[in-house]
Amino acid sequence: MKRDDARMRIQKLLITGDNRLKQGVDPEKARECWEQALEAAREAGIEESVRPLVEVRLADLPPRG
Repeated sequence: MKRDDARMRIQKLLITGDNRLKQGVDPEKARECWEQALEAAREAGIEESVRPLVEVRLADLPPRG
């Protein structure tokens, strides 16, 4: 996957997770999107720039049960 394609996919996953949370969907669905974004960033070699964005979002979720 090209880096630009990866960035677009990561951005889409972050926004999808944000929107799911705003729409009142199960927070686990948002968590899944954000974790997928982090995995895509890892694969693209840009994890260090995406991880803080994901960590902030995950910190706002209730702990996993």
